[in-house]
Amino acid sequence: MAQITQITGTGMPLVLDDIDTDRIIPARYLRCVSFEGIGEHAFKDDRQQDAGHPFNQPQFQGASILVVGRNFGCGSSREHAPQSLMRWGISAIIGESFAEIFFGNCTSLGIPCVTADRPALVALGKLIEADPVLEITLDLELCEVNYADVVVPVKMVAGARDALVSGQWDFLGQLLEHTDEIRQTASQLPYVSRATPA
Repeated sequence: MAQITQITGTGMPLVLDDIDTDRIIPARYLRCVSFEGIGEHAFKDDRQQDAGHPFNQPQFQGASILVVGRNFGCGSSREHAPQSLMRWGISAIIGESFAEIFFGNCTSLGIPCVTADRPALVALGKLIEADPVLEITLDLELCEVNYADVVVPVKMVAGARDALVSGQWDFLGQLLEHTDEIRQTASQLPYVSRATPA
């Protein structure tokens, strides 16, 4: 199981409030059978309406840490929103606050969503704009973000943080790690076929 204790990468500034999941991934892309290729549609409508959108800018391509504002991920509960961000390349999100279901969906994908004070977010956003190759480190064990010579304290719901740090967020990984025990239990259940696949 993958333990997530630290994420380091470049950032992308999007310090705006009340960005809902329909803006993150427009509804017409929810018809996909799998999540493959969904990353290219992240913020598709916003990007088409605004050529200057950060997701359009070459200097932010490859960024892994998204810096946002208040109530990020509000609106519908679609899992496609964090899936599109993850498949675009986002590994962590720093914001003022997050919609609860979006936060949970991100955690289940191994994407930490941590909160910081607004002035710190604005300062980090401006610094990223000025220096897009700035290296940023999110440390979940220390609950802080480091960049240049700055240390910013961040917060995260304790249960979600513990799940990420311990690797317990990865439910599929937990199942695969205990395949032998699962097969043994299944073989003892009268309503499960004895011909379990190898």
